Amino acid sequence: MTEDEKNVDENADEKKVDEPKPAVEQPAAEQSPENVPAPTGEVRKVGERHGMFGVAGTGDTSGYGGLVAPVVFPAATERPYGGWFDTVADSLDPLIESVVIHRGEITFHIAPGNLIAAAKLLRDDPTLRFELCAGVSGVHYPDDHGRELHAVYSFLSMTYNRRIRVEVSVPDADPHLPSLCGVYPAVDWHERETYDMFGIVFDDHPALTRILMPDDWPGHPQRKDYPLGGIPVEYKGGTIPPPDQRRSYS
Repeated sequence: MTEDEKNVDENADEKKVDEPKPAVEQPAAEQSPENVPAPTGEVRKVGERHGMFGVAGTGDTSGYGGLVAPVVFPAATERPYGGWFDTVADSLDPLIESVVIHRGEITFHIAPGNLIAAAKLLRDDPTLRFELCAGVSGVHYPDDHGRELHAVYSFLSMTYNRRIRVEVSVPDADPHLPSLCGVYPAVDWHERETYDMFGIVFDDHPALTRILMPDDWPGHPQRKDYPLGGIPVEYKGGTIPPPDQRRSYS
């Protein structure tokens, strides 16, 4: 082999080394589109969250005391929703305030006055047949003015294997919702827990009493405006104060 041929071969080898390797395929977004973040502009801001736990002063020992993040809601979704979502929406249409589809799940926002009618329709309509209300959870958004307390109901249709959420909002100044015990008796204790933790009053509940805290306990512990508090702990002669009284660590 001549000297020129050797130089050509060496240059060819160098080019092969410099060529970028093909990228590894990562079809995660295509395989699980429900996990893709919501596109910009499809959320509604309802406040800001400061720190990891919303603690003021020196109580936040997480190291994230300076964190500031917006509290956002997904915006309403426009029709058509697709598949059986439209079937349920067509039946509930007169009772719906808005519909949100986020990460592949559907939530119907309904006014408090329409809650009983919507629950009966979900249970009794042969095209819906949501036989089970799996429970109700409370959520507190202090900056969602006039809608600070949210009650979120999970419904299951065993006939059609479908799951939906119904969300109802009430103001902190008048936290009353009709009880669904007469339509779905299984929500009895769920409503009691939501009342206990968040202070939502379910009118006509058969026995709306606290279920976790003592009857004379002040306030509702899972509300955002409830103090972090705690009970001092003694351990081998040392005392650990409640979380809201601990110093911060830097």
